[in-house]
Amino acid sequence: MTVVGSVIISLDAELGWGFHDLEDPPEDRVESGRRGWNVMLELLDEFDIPATWAVVGHLMLEECDGRHADHPAPPGWFDRERGSWRDREDLRFAPDLVTDILRADADHEFASHSFSHVLFGDEGTDRELADAELERAVEIADVWDQSIDSFVYPRNDVGHRDVLADHGLSAYRGKSPTRDGVRGLVDSTLRGQSMITEPEIDEYGLVNVPASMFLFGFEGPARTVVESVWTDPMLELARRGIDDAVESDGVFHMWLHPNNLTSERDDRRMRAILAYLERRRAETDLTVETMGAVARRFQGFEGAGVMERADGQVPASGN
Repeated sequence: MTVVGSVIISLDAELGWGFHDLEDPPEDRVESGRRGWNVMLELLDEFDIPATWAVVGHLMLEECDGRHADHPAPPGWFDRERGSWRDREDLRFAPDLVTDILRADADHEFASHSFSHVLFGDEGTDRELADAELERAVEIADVWDQSIDSFVYPRNDVGHRDVLADHGLSAYRGKSPTRDGVRGLVDSTLRGQSMITEPEIDEYGLVNVPASMFLFGFEGPARTVVESVWTDPMLELARRGIDDAVESDGVFHMWLHPNNLTSERDDRRMRAILAYLERRRAETDLTVETMGAVARRFQGFEGAGVMERADGQVPASGN
């Protein structure tokens, strides 16, 4: 059984933490994190569209020593925080921005993007490290009087799903069945491949809510050239996915980072997508939901005895 006509928007809210492990972080995106965060909050409120905001837990701190001695991170993991970004509190902390999510008019879901953007699927990430990332994120959320139902894996690197289940989470964003960027455009336009996804319950009792489309997967000079002779290809793909959700009663899951909004051109893309989504929602039975809401829906199906796990078995009660 599928979720009827549903669209999801999820955001990887990370500021500097999305890049702190990179040797040469992209300066334009690093410096656009706060700007894009504010623009997305304003747009989502304007169109009354709830989204799943997956927040890096460290951003919710007011301060820290940059050492995190009790964290089993690999050597050098916090070097940038202690070094070149030592005086860049705007990249390391964001309690003001998190507060804005919680106070927004739109009914957003507060979700987790780990504590410090550790890659859960990396071969160097053992269970101890994954557990520490989730434990710290949950602890900080509790201080903020928030619970966590959904998880977005840093860089979509899925791993240690059992740890999510152990910490009481119920959903995660799974990998997209389609490719990003121009390859996804070819798949969807020329090959007729649908971007509609089907959430499913995995062997740990978690609801996998797969991504459908990364909204900034076609950038740089290629985007400029295409827009000069046609239109914004990501806008066209998003419109197609929204229409498919209406027509097929499926789930279309768009995602982005706030730091993808580096210019007014990016703002216009998001405004156009959200305006189209609002119009289709008003015209049809289409709903806009968060990852957590979709997970609760599917867990309800399971409780009614109509949903199976990904391995074909029905999860045990309470799992």
